[in-house]
Amino acid sequence: MTLDTLPKGAHAVISQVVARMANDPIATRLGELGFIPGAPVEIVATGPVGHDPIAVRLGSTCFALRRGEASRITLKHDL
Repeated sequence: MTLDTLPKGAHAVISQVVARMANDPIATRLGELGFIPGAPVEIVATGPVGHDPIAVRLGSTCFALRRGEASRITLKHDL
């Protein structure tokens, strides 16, 4: 499962951030923001009719991610 498919209100744990090319700047930036293996995440809200952006809670911080960015984040299991 990837973060972009997690339903609103659901909790999960990050497994990995997938780089789509060598030195992928988006994957690097997601890691710098704290999207790292073992971190708990929650989908707080979605854009109109389930589109971009999605609001993701990571710890005590909320981030707005595009679905394309969230699709790079794979999840382990629900908490």
